[in-house]
Order: sequence, then C-alpha cells, then structure tokens
Amino acid sequence: MPQKPVKTAVLLSGSGRTLDNFFDHIKAGTLGIEIPLVIASKTCKGIDKAKAYGVDDVRLMRLKDHGSVEAYSEAMFAACREHQIELVLLAGFLSLIHVPDDFTGRVMNIHPSLIPAFAGHGFYGHHVHEAVVARGCKISGCTVHFCDNHYDHGPIISQKTVPIEATDTPDDVAAKVFQVECEAYPDAIQLFVEGRLRVEQGKVHIAKPLT
Repeated sequence: MPQKPVKTAVLLSGSGRTLDNFFDHIKAGTLGIEIPLVIASKTCKGIDKAKAYGVDDVRLMRLKDHGSVEAYSEAMFAACREHQIELVLLAGFLSLIHVPDDFTGRVMNIHPSLIPAFAGHGFYGHHVHEAVVARGCKISGCTVHFCDNHYDHGPIISQKTVPIEATDTPDDVAAKVFQVECEAYPDAIQLFVEGRLRVEQGKVHIAKPLT
C-alpha cells in the first residue's frame, strides 16, 4: 500500500524557488509530502506561487503584527495544528521562530553554507555568498538541519559541497549552492517521511532503508 503523504507547512519570505522545487519533486513522485499550508512573513512572490499551486491555506503573517517572536511563533504553529501538520519546512524564511515542544524534531531549514561557517544572525541569502567569496573559500555548500530556537542551529541532517573557483562571483556561488540545495532538501525531507531520522545527543542518525 502506498505511504500516505506527510502533511507539511512551508514558511517562506521570498520568491518561492524552494517551493517550486518541492512541487517539482512531488509531481515526479520522489517526495512523499502534501502542502496544505503556506505562511509568508511578508508580501512576496511565494504567496502567488502557493496560490497557483492550489495550496488550500496561504497566509501572510508578519512579525510586526504580533509584538514578539514568541507570540508570532505561537500564531504560526497554531495554524499548523489546525491543519494537523506533521512537518514544517523553512524555505528562505527570514524571521527567527521559537519551536514549541510538540514540534521539536519536526521543523527543518536549509542554509546556504556549511554550518557552522557563515551562519547565524545576518547571514542569509546573498550575504552568505558575498562573505564566502570575500574570505577566499575553496568550497561552500548547503546544510539541512532541524531547527531549534537559534538562527542556523540545531542538529545537522545533511550537507552538500560545491567547489569555489578563484574567478567565481557571489552570483556564481549562489547558483552552484542552489543547485545542490534542490537535491539536499528533498532528500532530507524524504528521510523524515520514511521515518529514518532520529536525534540523539544533538546529532542526527540516519537509519538504513528497509529492504
């Protein structure tokens, strides 16, 4: 019997490129999730894309309308509970959130560097790639991790690397990293779907697939 898709919420703040990637993989049959809820932290293209994909509930929820990170987070996770969401995915979501106890180990993020390098407050999007080039790094990449209540923190699920050439610009690095993000994030999500991830002492362990 086919596995029932995992109910997933996507939190975004920008163009929705990662949302596109999720739906591409869902359509291809390589990602066992459904997305009944998308929450945007500001007016952005991602809202229009979510509606075009037929997402049942697309909400604009802004931090400034809730007064504090705690109140903002509670409002978002209340919406997730309404839809019986099993997994929350951050897709370029630019606000800090506080993960409630009932969602511990059920919120994922992808960061465009090899955590702990170029991570934390202020390191997001193109700022990361500019810093990588300025430092003269020879490799960069992306990191998929479970979220805790700190920027770009929490147990690491997977990382993928890309080579950096001396002539690469931040745009070049961004393109390389996004390419591997499109592989790494769905792969990590599918491991969750298959029940193959467990966290022990702050580290993620990946079980072998059932044969």
